[in-house]
Amino acid sequence: MFKTLKKLFMPSATDGLPEIISNGALLVDVRTPAEFAVESVPGAINIPLNCLQSQLQQLRGRKSIVVFCRSGNRSSQAKSILEQHGFQHVINGYTWQNVQQCLTHK
Repeated sequence: MFKTLKKLFMPSATDGLPEIISNGALLVDVRTPAEFAVESVPGAINIPLNCLQSQLQQLRGRKSIVVFCRSGNRSSQAKSILEQHGFQHVINGYTWQNVQQCLTHK
């Protein structure tokens, strides 16, 4: 049942994310520094969700931004925060594993 729900609410690696990443999207892991230190996506930067609003300036001017986390919950919140602050091309990559898989499908 979980797999069915996951397919309904999370995109697969074929939903355009590999192309967005290969076109230079900034990859932002919004998990905690401890989670990021254990494993993340090559080339990603770590801006924890609770620090995102204070770090908006370093994200300005980016063509597109892919946010991701462990389950998709924090990345969903991060996407909303960024859009509320005028960012237009923010993509929820959901989990770091999903984004990692997209890197291998470039």
